[in-house]
Amino acid sequence: MPGIPLPFIQSLQNLLGAEAGDLLDALQQAAPVSIRYNREKTASGKFAGETPVNWCPDGVYLAERPAFTLDPLWHGGAYYIQEASSMFLAQLAPVVQSLGSRCRILDLCAAPGGKATLLAGLLPPGGLLVANEIIRSRAAVLLENLAKWGSPNVVVTCNDPQSFGTLAGAFDVLVIDAPCSGEGMFRKDAAAIKEWSPAHVRLCAGRQRRIVSGAWNALREGGLLVYSTCTFNRDENDANVQWIQDALGAVRVPLPLHPAWGIVESGAGYRFYPHRVQGEGFFISVLRKTTPSRPVRRRAGEKAIRRTALKAATPVEKWLSGKFVFESRNNFIHALPLSQQDFIAQLSQQLHVLQAGVAVGEQKGATIIPAAALALSTALQPRAFPKVEVDIPTVLHFLRRDTIKLDFAGKDFVLLTCNRLPLGFVRHLGHRTNNLYPAAWRIRMRLD
Repeated sequence: MPGIPLPFIQSLQNLLGAEAGDLLDALQQAAPVSIRYNREKTASGKFAGETPVNWCPDGVYLAERPAFTLDPLWHGGAYYIQEASSMFLAQLAPVVQSLGSRCRILDLCAAPGGKATLLAGLLPPGGLLVANEIIRSRAAVLLENLAKWGSPNVVVTCNDPQSFGTLAGAFDVLVIDAPCSGEGMFRKDAAAIKEWSPAHVRLCAGRQRRIVSGAWNALREGGLLVYSTCTFNRDENDANVQWIQDALGAVRVPLPLHPAWGIVESGAGYRFYPHRVQGEGFFISVLRKTTPSRPVRRRAGEKAIRRTALKAATPVEKWLSGKFVFESRNNFIHALPLSQQDFIAQLSQQLHVLQAGVAVGEQKGATIIPAAALALSTALQPRAFPKVEVDIPTVLHFLRRDTIKLDFAGKDFVLLTCNRLPLGFVRHLGHRTNNLYPAAWRIRMRLD
């Protein structure tokens, strides 16, 4: 494969022996296209020629890559475009479900949101997912993707991994899809090839250890660490897993594995090789923490975030189904899951929280303007707003934030749907319609 560094080829030969050539050949082939359906919004079978991803019940391969940007189902969160190997996280479902309503998951390096949306779908009723990203621009993408997915029991944060160490034993599951040298993504990311070197591998391995150790105290004793990379080498995978066991205190936990899947199990975890599986290069290991978390005193100067609880008579309570506490901050109303409100308050005191629960709307005078995230939430009350079903050309103009015309009588906030899937709000004023789709989310592709 042109441009592949010789030291990388040598490392593959040391790792795979005679199979190294097969892997290099696979890296020259086109990557498969796969998506994962949101079972809360739609059923599979929307594309012709779908075939299942064996290790993920909601994952499918597509025969060809469609124009996702022009598909309203994608914008409405009916599915997520995700690389198939990383869907193996779905094998955690029985463990997560067994934790019940107390379940709290931290996805530490969550952007752009593939694993976070999968984890949100695994949550048992009452559980909570905290999805974190340290880089603000990537955190914005994460927030958008989770809003479109629609799960209400999610908090999005933007913090350094070490910030979570003060939340001693707060989480049952800690997921770290660690930044890596990206060897498994060479056929999709030319930049990863240019950046690769033995020194870069060592740099990544050290950074991965700092990330794990920084957040380790947030995982309770007996909780699970899910450590993954999209690379092949032993330094970032086997050596780091061994270090976690020896230095931090953990034991490996096996996951269900079928021989026909083509996944290779080693002493450190599970390897996905593109010449053996229909997916990209990937490594994942699950470990159970065997050491207690250390108590951490609250930092001096920490102040509680001021919130205003809304009166019971507020109309927004009729907009959602489920048990929520409604709060207002700077005129923006949010619905926090009742079962996790105290913990979310703690997170707000100690972390930079971008979004908690469901963004409901903005108070402007006597009017509450419903939020785009409310339209996409799976907790939206079906009869909360009048609906108008529109065709694909109209909805694409809506997603561009163009002005659209509706066959609707009266003045009201209207929920637009396409194929019965909610996509967003407009405000119909009789003589005109105001498009309320967020500017940051709009389609920039020309439609003509």
